[in-house]
Amino acid sequence: MMIAKKTKQTTRSHKERKKTYVPPSSLDAPSPNSDDVKYRWIRVQAAGEDDPRNIAKRRREGYEFVRADEHPDETYAVHESGKFAGVIGSGDVVLAKIPKDLVDSRNEWVNTRTRNQQRAVDESLLKEQHPSMPINQQRSSDISHGRKKPQFDE
Repeated sequence: MMIAKKTKQTTRSHKERKKTYVPPSSLDAPSPNSDDVKYRWIRVQAAGEDDPRNIAKRRREGYEFVRADEHPDETYAVHESGKFAGVIGSGDVVLAKIPKDLVDSRNEWVNTRTRNQQRAVDESLLKEQHPSMPINQQRSSDISHGRKKPQFDE
């Protein structure tokens, strides 16, 4: 007869963090189905009136509306009737998608245009300077994220 030896199992209890309440967002959106697409909320109404200019502008930029059947495994707020029936949306905004390459191309165009405008302003300003009062341009920018950590004396 063999007697099973009892072994003492040690378990470590993990303390879970206290859950904090986060109010639900009416603009929760699904993740894009592919990495080459970006999603964005587009305004279709303003002050209860349709906004056809904004819709037309966004469509010319390359946006297409995201339909609920593109995400069958998930449930999101969907427009039930009207011209946006079946499109994921909430109130006066709808979800739209655009190819990531197009977004990157547009961002590069905007950055180039901004640099050219800044250079034109700088050249115009420097053209007007007087030798007795030279213009000195020093540019710097700081980025901060939230609160700074408190500094304690050590």
